[in-house]
Amino acid sequence: MQQYDVSMSLGAKQGQMKSWERIGLVMLSFGVLGMLAAFLGAGDNQLMPFLAGLVMLATGGILYTRNRGKFLIFSLLLFTGGLLSLSFLWFKLHINASVWLIWISGFTALGALIYTYQRFGKGISGIENNHIFHTEISRPGGTITWFLSITFTGFYVLLYWFPGYLHGLIYVTEPFFQWFIGKDTIYYTQDGSISGYNQWYLYGFIYTLAVLIMGIRFIFKYRHNRYQIVRTVSVMFFQLFIAFLLPGVLEKLNATGSQVETFYFSYFWPLDYDALFPSNLAHIATLGMFGKFLIYWMLIGAFVAVPVLTYFFGKRWYCSWVCGCGGLAETAGDPFRHLSSKSLKSWQIERITIYSVLVLIFLITVLLLSNWRWDFLNSDIALSLKKGYGFGISSIFAGVIGTGFYPILGNRVWCRFGCPQAAILGILQKYFSRFRITTNGAQCISCGNCSTYCEMGIDVKYYAQRGQNIVRASCVGCGVCSAVCPRGVLKLENSSVKNRTTLSLDHASLDLFD
Repeated sequence: MQQYDVSMSLGAKQGQMKSWERIGLVMLSFGVLGMLAAFLGAGDNQLMPFLAGLVMLATGGILYTRNRGKFLIFSLLLFTGGLLSLSFLWFKLHINASVWLIWISGFTALGALIYTYQRFGKGISGIENNHIFHTEISRPGGTITWFLSITFTGFYVLLYWFPGYLHGLIYVTEPFFQWFIGKDTIYYTQDGSISGYNQWYLYGFIYTLAVLIMGIRFIFKYRHNRYQIVRTVSVMFFQLFIAFLLPGVLEKLNATGSQVETFYFSYFWPLDYDALFPSNLAHIATLGMFGKFLIYWMLIGAFVAVPVLTYFFGKRWYCSWVCGCGGLAETAGDPFRHLSSKSLKSWQIERITIYSVLVLIFLITVLLLSNWRWDFLNSDIALSLKKGYGFGISSIFAGVIGTGFYPILGNRVWCRFGCPQAAILGILQKYFSRFRITTNGAQCISCGNCSTYCEMGIDVKYYAQRGQNIVRASCVGCGVCSAVCPRGVLKLENSSVKNRTTLSLDHASLDLFD
């Protein structure tokens, strides 16, 4: 019988880093430095590389001296990045986009895979909890934690509103999209000056790369649990083929004159908030048979597939198996999943904010559809409603806060506090679904692993100690609570809708992958 090392120690000292782990980190650092070089060296802005170089030199030196060499690799990365940025400024080096793209992608992917395989893919399988609250990358309020949060947030701010500062990174990815889609990512006027950017190509590339690399890390880490492997492969598939490659193919076909349109098939209303907006529907209606197919897809997906699949499988079929936001949270956000607050106050805030966003998008959608029919709103007001929601919810909440705050508030900030799709799925799951997590309180030893690893802020241990089944609207059915339980107390099941909150001793309907 295979042995599982499901450690319950949350504060034990971490072992010495192995040589191959160091090699992987060094290669990963080369990839990050290449990204930094592209960010700073490909543009004409000289102030940014100068200031960034000074800040990185100072930060690397202070971090090394104040912590007595504790963060050696991170300090060297900052220090080298500072020297690199200043060297680009001094020598005015030119970056070859294709070579630099291969450099960044190759070193980042290969280094990450070597490190994660050595760290999680060898030895006795099981979840390693050791040092999770002490290591700087995942410690609440740690130095590197705040650095990562500021970096993620800053990237999203530049991406949404100041893409010109990302000129270098957009420039580096341009050869790939010229080959794949046949379009440029940087737009020029007739006199050769830059007129604009399509930064969303860059974002899709980085997003997909992060899901794939960190998805493999997730599989290495949770390899003792088949359910985790299958659902991680699912989110990697949907992100790579449905959310990245398929829209690109459609856009390439559109460029040839075909009656198609770029479309993300894995998003439904209300998460795809403009799916039912009149301007979008009017445009789709002009696309012939393809447009009719998209309209049917949106309606069937939102009002038929969502309730039916949620009835049988709970919200996990979407939030943990299909959704791109959930895919990034489960893979790239996994190191931060334990940072989600389990307090009653957080639960109260969660219920207020997520249902407020749902009501808001519902009212805006109904208002704009009614205006389309009866034309009682000024066109500027209708446009302002759409843009206001897109700016405040889609950009600020889902983008900047939802992802930028991973290292501070955990990996499901948007899914937990703001996603209107999760709100609908949650209501259906709580009152009309066959899904629940059953518990065996007699076996619970109150280790707290389940609550620690719950990314949605549910105090799972509270239910397990009392032998109560877990039927919560916020639960995304990720199953990690079951995977980290050393006693097999928790089971993901689909059974009768009746008596779902009482202890079920019949495990005949046990999840196939558990």
